[in-house]
Amino acid sequence: MNFHAIASIYRFEMSRFFRTIGQSVVSPVLSTSLYFVVFGAAIGSRIQEVDGLDYGAFIVPGLIMLTILTQSVSNAAFGIYFPKFIGTIYEVLSAPISFVEIVIGYVGAAATKSFLIGVIIYITANFFVDLPVSHPFWMLAFMLLTCISFALFGFIIGIWAENFEQLQLVPLLVITPLAFLGGAFYSLSMLPPVWQTISLFNPVVYLISGFRWAFFDQADVPVVASLLAVAAFMLLCLGAIALIFRTGWKIRA
Repeated sequence: MNFHAIASIYRFEMSRFFRTIGQSVVSPVLSTSLYFVVFGAAIGSRIQEVDGLDYGAFIVPGLIMLTILTQSVSNAAFGIYFPKFIGTIYEVLSAPISFVEIVIGYVGAAATKSFLIGVIIYITANFFVDLPVSHPFWMLAFMLLTCISFALFGFIIGIWAENFEQLQLVPLLVITPLAFLGGAFYSLSMLPPVWQTISLFNPVVYLISGFRWAFFDQADVPVVASLLAVAAFMLLCLGAIALIFRTGWKIRA
């Protein structure tokens, strides 16, 4: 394992993150804070409790998950797309490093960025609501697994994308709607039975449910199912990336 190569890619990506701190950190944290104000204060004054929890606190895990999902995908997608766009990806591919080391460097940096943003949003949320954490270890574990798995997904999108419009297509038209329909702002028990069943086909439901369980010890679906869903998605993305590098699809043409 070439740790020097991994560290070089990782440091380069993280330096870009800190050079654009306003766009990378301030923007998503400010946007999420607006959600707290609008949904927590305005709607929360009408909906006092959900499943026995204060509505302002109930939506926090969903908002954190919504942010780290989109940030993981966007950071990883742009991280690999930009070298492909300017042609420096061929220098990386010709270097004496394996595709595993390339993926660890880019995906590790993207996951770190989104994880840091998630932690900052959690700290920010405590200024708005009283936010207990029943299972701190599992809260961090769910955050980390989600950041890694969706950074892998973003890496695939970055390789697939041929322009900046396609780069933003999946996060805007797929990830964000799935997060909004995945129980970020409501409990599945509030839905009619038929829609509860339909919602179980949304993979983001399992992520938000497991993450919310780590906070409040309550979940819409079994926690084991949430962990299995994250693990299955991660393995699927790893398999797709291995196939991409084996065939050279979109990166050697």
